[in-house]
Amino acid sequence: MARLTTALTAAHMATTVSLLAVSAAHAQDETVTKLDAISVQGLSEQGDGPVDGYVATRSRAGTKTDTPLSKTPQAVSVVPSQQIEDQAATSVSEALRYSSGVSTEYRGSSNFSDEMYIRGFGYVPRYVNGLSFGLGSLGKIDPYLLERVEVLRGPSSILYGQASPGGIVNLVTKRPTGETKREAEVFVGTDAKVGAAFDLQGVFDPDGVWSYRLVGTAERSDLEENKLSEEGFSISPSLRWAPTGDTSLTLSTIFTHQPKAGFRNFREAAGTLYATSYGLIPNDFLVSDPDFEEYRSTQFQVGYEFEHRFNDIFTFRQNAAYNIIDTYHQTLTWGSLQADEKTITRTASGGSTDLNQFVIDNQLQSEFRTGAFDHTLLTGFDFKHSSKNYQWGYNFSTPSIDWTAPSYGVGNLALTDRQSDYVTTASQAGLYVQDQIEFGKLTVSLGGRYDWADTETDNLLAADTSYYDSAFSGRAGAIYNFDNGISPYISYSTSFEPSLDVDHNNQPLDPVTAQQLEAGVKYAPENLPFQVYASVFQIYQQNRSSTDPVTNEIFQTGEIRSRGVEIEGHAQITENLSLVASYTFVDAEVTEDEDSSKIGLKVDRVPEHQANLWGKYEFHDGMLNGFGIGAGVRYIGESTDRTNALTVPAVTLFDAMASYDFGARTDKLDGVKLQINASNLMDKRYTASCASKYACWYGAGRTVMAKLKYSW
Repeated sequence: MARLTTALTAAHMATTVSLLAVSAAHAQDETVTKLDAISVQGLSEQGDGPVDGYVATRSRAGTKTDTPLSKTPQAVSVVPSQQIEDQAATSVSEALRYSSGVSTEYRGSSNFSDEMYIRGFGYVPRYVNGLSFGLGSLGKIDPYLLERVEVLRGPSSILYGQASPGGIVNLVTKRPTGETKREAEVFVGTDAKVGAAFDLQGVFDPDGVWSYRLVGTAERSDLEENKLSEEGFSISPSLRWAPTGDTSLTLSTIFTHQPKAGFRNFREAAGTLYATSYGLIPNDFLVSDPDFEEYRSTQFQVGYEFEHRFNDIFTFRQNAAYNIIDTYHQTLTWGSLQADEKTITRTASGGSTDLNQFVIDNQLQSEFRTGAFDHTLLTGFDFKHSSKNYQWGYNFSTPSIDWTAPSYGVGNLALTDRQSDYVTTASQAGLYVQDQIEFGKLTVSLGGRYDWADTETDNLLAADTSYYDSAFSGRAGAIYNFDNGISPYISYSTSFEPSLDVDHNNQPLDPVTAQQLEAGVKYAPENLPFQVYASVFQIYQQNRSSTDPVTNEIFQTGEIRSRGVEIEGHAQITENLSLVASYTFVDAEVTEDEDSSKIGLKVDRVPEHQANLWGKYEFHDGMLNGFGIGAGVRYIGESTDRTNALTVPAVTLFDAMASYDFGARTDKLDGVKLQINASNLMDKRYTASCASKYACWYGAGRTVMAKLKYSW
């Protein structure tokens, strides 16, 4: 690794020196002129900052530079904090309910990990302020701590390394803005929900060199399953030092502790998707046992973001974070419904997962002009290292339960059958280059990246293993901005994910690779709060591993093709009316597999069609001055299990919101606002998805929450 780091550092320095030479040559060439310096203070919105209302115009997620969405040749959407607040989202998954291409909450009410599908691919990686966060489904951040939630669709390895071909989700936390704002709120709701939150920010000195922000939230509620509850808190302090307009350093931390972090289990298709002879199994039935069920989680992140602009051409940024995520979970897992259609077998299992993760990203950005071409050139080197300690045991002598007359009190079951006990250490280093070239109204984006990835597993129960992978990924795209706000674009991108298995010859598997071709059009009229995009895409993912049904040997011959259409719009129609709308069509199926019977099967848990509409109207005068109303409708189309033998029916869900600003009645109550939200207003009973006939999930029932907020 030392040689690798040295080589990459040398390559990075060589790129920097080359850029300096180019810059010097430009200064001597009369046909080449520098771009004027961009004043950050002149921007109404920054790509990693707050958004006014529902309509974001800029983002760093797609390019790692502060780029208008209308000049990014890729489908990127932003859910701002105002939309999160208006819809009372309590998780990142809920915040993305109205976004296109994203299938959220497929585990229904048991989702405590923000798992989601994008464009037909699951286990979507999550990033915090552009840096990798968590692993697989491990890790969760309360949306109250977030300024925006960004979805970057399609393969994105050119900037982020190993990633799902469906895309990534980037979480931008609330950080100091230099303003003085304060708010505090309390809320109550169904299922005995009660909680409080606060967001305090300001400056320490008149010049605003030092600024701060402190955000926190805490709540508890009963879970939908009888006899279980959820409780925890999060706090996120941050400090910014900006001695000049060219230099800034932001330090931030997030600490989350959940002594009761939720519930995660399976249900069977019988009694969930369709009725037994005794009817449907109630939503609130607990297959586990309150005396045994336990899930606790502690998360800690500390990081910094440093930026220094040397001159009108060069800007250097370094972002780093260290994450600790420790969990312990034990439960009684649903086995199968017996012939009497009342008795359910169960297995006790449990253990801990402890993750330590370090991530750092170094970027050198240069802005210059060569003839008629304006360049924003980004070179970067990032590195991440993680260590995961996983232990899991079982007890197969667990008593069954009768769901028609459940009896609890199994006591302490010893998990003596230990089947997993290992430490996995993984590291990845990546060197990347990207050039955004503007020629008149045309913007072309070209980029390439090379990654080196090492993984070692120290297994206390089996043989140790180690893997080494390297891969190149790239992206090319172009977008043309017409004067009327219409911008057609096209792009091609690739991705890779190291595989941690061996084949039937005990040889390490090749990285899983993917390629995407995407074309679309964006509509963003100048100086109007209106952003709409429509795209078509086709993704091929190769080197998926599969198991021979007869020999149980692993082969790497699988391929999935996903193609579809996405439409999404955010608009401030009038000063009073805000809208969000989206539509998604995804056709994802297996095109190659060692088991020929799997070829042609649709990917499980992915609805073929989804459509969403949310609107909010605020009264600013007249008798209803101060009132606000909001309503949303979500259509989730049919999906299937992995064998395509089960069909999960489509469902239409309704959400609603009402608010009143007491400041409209009297100045004495200025800053006081009451808001009431209802999700799944009609309390529709539905199945969220099924992976198999033994792995289905109910959708969340109706929830109502009232919030009283004071801002000053």
